[in-house]
Amino acid sequence: MTFAFIAKHRHIWPVSWMCAVLEVSRSGFHAWLRRPTSARASYDAKLVVEIDKSFKASDRTYGARRVWRDVLEDGLACGLHRIERLMRQNALRARPKRRGKPKDDGERSVIADNILDRDFQADRPNQKWLADFTYIWTAEGWLYVAAVLDLFSRRVVGWSMKADRDATLVMDALMMAVWRRGKADALLHHSDQGSQYTSEQFQRLLLDNGITCSMSRAGNVWDNSAMESFFSSLKTERTARKVYRTRDAARADVFDYIERFYNPRRRHSKLGYLSPMASEDRDMQT
Repeated sequence: MTFAFIAKHRHIWPVSWMCAVLEVSRSGFHAWLRRPTSARASYDAKLVVEIDKSFKASDRTYGARRVWRDVLEDGLACGLHRIERLMRQNALRARPKRRGKPKDDGERSVIADNILDRDFQADRPNQKWLADFTYIWTAEGWLYVAAVLDLFSRRVVGWSMKADRDATLVMDALMMAVWRRGKADALLHHSDQGSQYTSEQFQRLLLDNGITCSMSRAGNVWDNSAMESFFSSLKTERTARKVYRTRDAARADVFDYIERFYNPRRRHSKLGYLSPMASEDRDMQT
């Protein structure tokens, strides 16, 4: 490691100075330079290239476990601890998620019961959809983002973005999901008790499409935690570190996150570290 440091910085400081300060011999350093690279060091260098490629492709959000699976998929055999060591040595550290622990209380909805009852497992596509919306600040004001998530694959099947948080915001997201996935025989739609979801227009839309309504208890985010998890990932991995000058810029970035990264590429721990689309493809083949 000492000789590697000297080699890296010899264009800045004289080798003789660094050898004296670090208490190593110049002859030893030059002998190290002439020494052929070991097979392990050579393989580490190859791994670092693939690690850096995976890390940057995830917009610097992947930790060692997700990077490891990308490396294995590229045909390079190695262990998780080796990936952790190389990422640490090369200062490749994912941004940590910041999640507060919400208060666990709430009252039942007068519109619909909590049929989902925190059962975040689905046996097939289009069995359970979760819905919610969040907001992103821009220099032009708030941009509201509504999304519909299929619990089977954690895939975002519908989304909508508007400057206003009215009923059409969530209705457009639902209609995109129905258009993409088609009408299901028995589909559960779960959301919170926001006025957009309890509105007459939205409830009529659910009824017209034969979708059963389920709602969280008031003020209880745990009842829709899988949806909260998606929005947390969106903000941590993309929007929280951005400053958007316009709503259109924010729309384009959220679109890119959902359709070009999250759905087709982001490895999800609940799916055995497959992406939502890859998980669906695997289950369709089996």
